[in-house]
Amino acid sequence: MSATIKLHGIPLSGHCHRIELALSLLGLPYETVPVDLRAGAHKKPEFIALNPFGQVPVLDDGGTVIADSNAILAYLGARYDDGTLMPRDPVEAAAVQRWFSVAAGEIRFGPGAARLVKVFGAPLDHAAASAIAAQILSLLDAHLAEREYLAAGRLTFADVAIYSYVAHAPEGDIDLAPYAHVRRWLARLEAHPRFVPFPAAADILG
Repeated sequence: MSATIKLHGIPLSGHCHRIELALSLLGLPYETVPVDLRAGAHKKPEFIALNPFGQVPVLDDGGTVIADSNAILAYLGARYDDGTLMPRDPVEAAAVQRWFSVAAGEIRFGPGAARLVKVFGAPLDHAAASAIAAQILSLLDAHLAEREYLAAGRLTFADVAIYSYVAHAPEGDIDLAPYAHVRRWLARLEAHPRFVPFPAAADILG
C-alpha cells in the first residue's frame, strides 16, 4: 500500500528531520517531496497554496495540510499516537509543549542559527548565536543530569523537537564536548530502533 502522507521539505533542514523522525517513531509510511529552495520553489504559487509563509516542512496527510514542524508534531501526536510520544496527561503535555517553545526559541536562534552561518553562509551574528547555544546547552545538560529524556520520564516528541539542531551543533562550530549529559541523551535517541539519521551537511553539499 502506498503512503498517503507526503512530507514536503529538504534533507538539510532540522525542522524537516524532526518530522521524519516522528513519522518513523510512529511507524507511519510517508513519501518525501523535495522542495528546491535554491530555485525558489517555496515561493511559487503551488507551494504558497500549501503554506503561505513559504517555509518547509509541510505535511500533506491525504489532503489534510499542516505547516510548521511543531504544529505537525502536535497533529501527528493527536491523530496517530496513543499518548506515549504526545502525552494526554495535562502536566506531561504541558512539559512537552514547553520544549516545543524551546525548539522554536533558544534552539533555533542558538545552535540552529550558528549552523546556518557556517553551513549556508547566512548573514547572522555567529557570536550571538554561540552565546545562546552555550546557555541552552548548559541548561539542557543540567536538566538531563537527573533524567534520561526531556519530559514525562520517557521518549516523547519533546526529544524529537530538540534533537536535530543539538546533534548537529558542531556543524555551526558549537562544541558538544562540555555537555556529557547532552551527548549521552543524543546517543540514547540514536540507539532507538526506529531512529532516522539527520544527514551531515558535508555529505550532501560536498
